[in-house]
Formats: sequence, structure tokens, C-alpha cells
Amino acid sequence: MTAPLLFLDVDGPLIPFGAPGGIYPAHPPAPPPSVSPLLARLDPAQGARLAALPCELVWATTWEEDANTWVAPRLGLPTLPLVPWPDGPGEEAWVPGLHWKAPALVAWAAGRPFAWVDDEIGAVDREWVAARHPGRALLHRVDPRRGLAEADFAALAAWAAAAG
Repeated sequence: MTAPLLFLDVDGPLIPFGAPGGIYPAHPPAPPPSVSPLLARLDPAQGARLAALPCELVWATTWEEDANTWVAPRLGLPTLPLVPWPDGPGEEAWVPGLHWKAPALVAWAAGRPFAWVDDEIGAVDREWVAARHPGRALLHRVDPRRGLAEADFAALAAWAAAAG
């Protein structure tokens, strides 16, 4: 049996932002000055927790290939597949409130069960995916002020166990 997919956004779920006072933990080593200082917010422990989930991890981020270059090594993850984003809006762009990533993720999944972890998921995305994706899907919104937390990992693990 094929493992369900886990589509991962970076900004918000893995790199928290928007916390009151702008105070975040920093995890060494400091990133090189030539790349984003936000990388210091990546908690290396999250990599092992993500890898332990019974899912196939896939980047679903505007970091694109930089996710494999900079994010994956800091988390101790291997190079992951990357969802390619469309060059422009499709007809789904006319659906008010639909996140632009949703159609690409449904296409990539091609009917396989998937979970999508992002900080911008809303009700329209859930309805649109439910109407167009024949497999199981969990659209899991993460609070960007704290990133992935214990409750998020518990929800993902429970969903993956049921989906697998």
C-alpha cells in the first residue's frame, strides 16, 4: 500500500512568524548571511517528527528548490519531491477564497490520500478539495505564530494512521 502524501509549506508551519513582540526561538547554527535569517527559526527536532509520520513528504512551498537546499538539511530531512507551481492562474482563480495552491496539490496527488499543512487554508479550500479529490484529504491549518506544535503532529499522525 502506498503511503499518503504530506504536502508541507515552510513559512508559517516550519518557520513561525507573527508572534506578539516578534520573539522566536533561534536554533543554531546561524544561517549563512547570504540566505534568509528566518532559517534560524527552524526547529531541527521537527525534521525527525515529520520523518516519523507514515507519509511521503512533499514540499508545497514558494521556497521551491531552496527548500531542499536550505530547509531540508537544517531539519535533517533528505531531498524531497517538490510540487511545481503553475505559471499563471487557471480557471480555479475565479473561485473566491480558493488558495492558489489547492488545484496543484489535488493534481499532484492524483487521487492518493494527502494531508496539506499550511497556515493559509480556509473553508473554501476544504470544500473545493472535497468536491474534486476522490481520495482522503486533510487540510490542516497551522497557527503561523507558533508553527507546527504537538497538537498538529498528533492530528497528522492520527489522520495518517486512518488513511494508511
